[in-house]
Amino acid sequence: MGDARTGGCECGALRYAISREPLATAVCHCTQCQRQSGSAFGMTLVVPRDGFAFTQGEPKRYVTKSDSGADKECIFCGDCGVRICNRLSSLPNTLNIKPGTLDDTSSLTPSFVVWTSSKQAWTPLPEGVVQFEKNPR
Repeated sequence: MGDARTGGCECGALRYAISREPLATAVCHCTQCQRQSGSAFGMTLVVPRDGFAFTQGEPKRYVTKSDSGADKECIFCGDCGVRICNRLSSLPNTLNIKPGTLDDTSSLTPSFVVWTSSKQAWTPLPEGVVQFEKNPR
């Protein structure tokens, strides 16, 4: 398997490295994550902002509003369109990496689940994991 601290987009134009320990792994059921992932939920690996760096390529960016109302800068590959991460204005010291872009995803387990109020009715929630109807305070 690859390194759990490196990753990149589908076409390989963007590569990144994580140099600090991740803070949490969240599963998000907000409508934006559903749309962006094309699935029932999205996942986020929260890392300190100063613990992430692109090692290859130059990403594209756009800003939108998150379901919580915060500005969200979306960072993605301009060639294949894969989103690598998000930066929320409400959490300036962290970065939310899309963990499916890691080279090795075998150790991913959720720390908490957010936006359960908008989850798909057929989607089960993991037992024993902290859950929030919206964003945690």
